[in-house]
Amino acid sequence: QDPTAAHYMFQDDPFLMPRNAANSRLFALSKESGRNAARYIIKHFPQYFDKTFAEPDIPCLMPETLTPQIVGVSEEALKEHICLRRVKESVDLFDQLVQAGTPVSLETTNSLLDLLCFFGDGESTLEKEEEGKEGVEEAEGNTSEQKAPKRQLPRGSPSPGARWREDNNAERIFKIMPERNAHSYCTMIRGMVKHGAPAKAYDMYIDLLNERHKADVHTFNALIAAVPQLKDRFLERWELAKVFLNHMAQQGVQPNLLTFNAVLKTLRKCGGVGRSMSLLVIKEMEELDIEPSLATYDHLLAMFYRGVHLPSSGIISEVLDDVERRSFTAQDPDDALAGPQCCELKDIRLAYRLNSAMETGDNWKFLDLEQLNTYWSKFFSLLCMMEQIDVVLKWYKEMSPSLFYPSPRNILDLLQALDAANHLDMLPSVWEADMKQLGFSRRPELLDELLALMSRDQHPQEVQLAFATCAEDIRAVHEQAGRDQAPVQWTGSTLGQVALLFSRAGRTQDAWHMMEHFQHINRIPSEQVMEEFLTCAKQASAPEEAIKLVKLAASLGLPSSQRLKSRTEKEFELSEEQK
Repeated sequence: QDPTAAHYMFQDDPFLMPRNAANSRLFALSKESGRNAARYIIKHFPQYFDKTFAEPDIPCLMPETLTPQIVGVSEEALKEHICLRRVKESVDLFDQLVQAGTPVSLETTNSLLDLLCFFGDGESTLEKEEEGKEGVEEAEGNTSEQKAPKRQLPRGSPSPGARWREDNNAERIFKIMPERNAHSYCTMIRGMVKHGAPAKAYDMYIDLLNERHKADVHTFNALIAAVPQLKDRFLERWELAKVFLNHMAQQGVQPNLLTFNAVLKTLRKCGGVGRSMSLLVIKEMEELDIEPSLATYDHLLAMFYRGVHLPSSGIISEVLDDVERRSFTAQDPDDALAGPQCCELKDIRLAYRLNSAMETGDNWKFLDLEQLNTYWSKFFSLLCMMEQIDVVLKWYKEMSPSLFYPSPRNILDLLQALDAANHLDMLPSVWEADMKQLGFSRRPELLDELLALMSRDQHPQEVQLAFATCAEDIRAVHEQAGRDQAPVQWTGSTLGQVALLFSRAGRTQDAWHMMEHFQHINRIPSEQVMEEFLTCAKQASAPEEAIKLVKLAASLGLPSSQRLKSRTEKEFELSEEQK
């Protein structure tokens, strides 16, 4: 892997190589938006894509047939509309069949319920696009839920707008069904849980039991995941989860991996009760010979490492022992690597082990681009805190920008690591190759830290000249405003530090230019700044600059003006006029 290359998704357009994490996210979203636009064109204008000149013909690459082929009102037409995910048209067809007295089979009605419960009684993605094309605005409650929920949403919460409405089409059709089987009840329960109506789902489950039906494992998984929304107290939540588990045993339903993950997900919201019971759940999984997934470990670690006040636990080491030996496949929507816990524990050994586990097989695929950037950012901050500077720089060279784009916090950590290792001579390269390239040259907190480190101590002349070059760039940042950008405001400390760097490099005129700025911004230079400027003027044999400094100090009414005057008379050869 080329450590200087960007993520592979950007390789086809070198002009759009992102400079930082914000650019990376913007370009990734833009690329996905382009795919969505192309998909929209293909779906809505299939007549322009009906030529199959490809040899050999590959059906999966050809446009799908999304237009209903069966005309008329019949059960076959209803089945076709259900397959095409046309929610509203399917409901209309069903109503027409009922009004005409045409019986609809239980299997077809259950398929319609599946469709309605999946989309929350709203439109499918295709129908929503068509509505938008026609300019018809639907109520917020009718928007559809996407198949892949966004990770940013709280786990277990329904998608925005995909709420379960009172007496919606799914409930209406369910009530008028002449007969209902277990599938009918299970579909309604899962739909209600998915779209934020757990109380109704629980009532529907009670009706299922009263009708002598048995729920399937997926329905129990949904009910267990909804327990935190049904009960408020931690112990009550665990008791209700146990009730569902006992019902599974009584009905002969074999639990699967998602069942145990749902239990652990519920225990995450049960405080100390969850921590005490979670290990028993893991032991039960071992008894049933069910291998944990990454979501299992994620729930477990979240319970034991959620707060900094919790005592340290060896569970994370045991989890890594198992993770390091396996290459995982996606089995649960919550599958994810537990990177943040290792980094937040400030344990570099655990972080290295997790990094090794992530490189095993395809485990790295469980983190998307944004999550990978967050993980590597925390990992690098931990390296800066715990490792020697040579190791830090080696990792940094290999990681940026191929694995992550450093954040301002990462650059700040790098500056502090260089300071701790007494490698301040590398600050100019950090400024040129990182801060400027990443677009951080206007970040006040980074500029303050960089200037403070460069101006704190005296360095060899070669280093001071490099520092002065950086100071010149920083001065340009403060004085020049880019397009749609206001210039960065000077502060007394940054102005004094830039003046110090110019003075130490022997750039008297540039240093005086900075001194004049103190009057413009109504600030007072420190005694160190004035003393070092006077020393610079002496080395440059420039008594005129020294006299200007004395006049500046006098105009500002500084107590040090008399001392500066005495030093000027003593160290400089002044003419009668200058005296």
